[in-house]
Amino acid sequence: MIRNSHAQTIVAAYWSGHKISYSARQHFVVFDDGDQIVLHDDCPPSWKPGQRAVLMVHGLGGSHRSSYMVRIAHKLNLLGIRSFRVDLRGCGAGSTLAKRPFHAGCSEDIAQAAEMVSTLCLGSPVTLNGYSMGANIVLKLAGEIGAGRLGGVDSVMAVAPPIDLAYCCRNMNRGFNRLYDWDFSRRLVRMVEGRLATDENFYDGFQFDQRPGRLIEFDTIFTAPQCGFESAEDYYSKASSSPVLPKIQVPGLILTANDDSVVPIEIFKQNPRSSSVELEVTNGGGHLGFITPRNIVPDRRWMDQRVVQWIAKLDGHSVLRAS
Repeated sequence: MIRNSHAQTIVAAYWSGHKISYSARQHFVVFDDGDQIVLHDDCPPSWKPGQRAVLMVHGLGGSHRSSYMVRIAHKLNLLGIRSFRVDLRGCGAGSTLAKRPFHAGCSEDIAQAAEMVSTLCLGSPVTLNGYSMGANIVLKLAGEIGAGRLGGVDSVMAVAPPIDLAYCCRNMNRGFNRLYDWDFSRRLVRMVEGRLATDENFYDGFQFDQRPGRLIEFDTIFTAPQCGFESAEDYYSKASSSPVLPKIQVPGLILTANDDSVVPIEIFKQNPRSSSVELEVTNGGGHLGFITPRNIVPDRRWMDQRVVQWIAKLDGHSVLRAS
């Protein structure tokens, strides 16, 4: 097993594993402001209306093509579970379909996506499933739903959610963690510049006077003003899921590692949550790593196995075929 948290994080990010061909059907969610996002519908041949569907939300700088999204959707499909991989605003297949950028608290976008999934899968239970930033979004949405209903949503599964965005941002400015801070900001700057290169009217003609080298600088210069927040601090406060965790009423699981350098374990001790949400903390795993020996999981991707196992057990499925 890879014991160093940074090695876990980096190896998991760059080790794609077996190539899985793309065969999803695309659906477009249109918002009131005219922006669109894309849902990638992986529907197993055996799936029938009334059977479970999963709405998957990627992390910062990711898309439907992120390796964990591709792998886990494939493994869910092997169990006959239908999955919908989201491209948040401006990401993946929807890179030119949104004038407004995504942000870490855009639960209203995922709510509308969940409604579309429920329409496409009439009578089906729907699990919200997010990773890193996407995990914060699905937890925030589950808390906002509270005791109410949103389509067929009946559960939430979140991996490494930065439930306190301000704390996580400060944490990434310590020691080796600065590498992640720099990498996230670099990816986001490239994403914005790429869109502006195709259409200078994106973001009302926004341009960087100076490239930000830290995430808080990027959020101060770009995210907060573009998304209607007063400041980066205001953004972090309003977009964090921690204030609404006690309101979650559906069954949920938060999966995280005790050595995650991006999402420090102490935030889960500092913020209460509903009794319906279980917290599972692994001894090691880094950020979205969880790579194990082959005698534990054949493809060494323990995170995939745990996500699929938890979702499958909601309906009494076996997980043997998913590994």
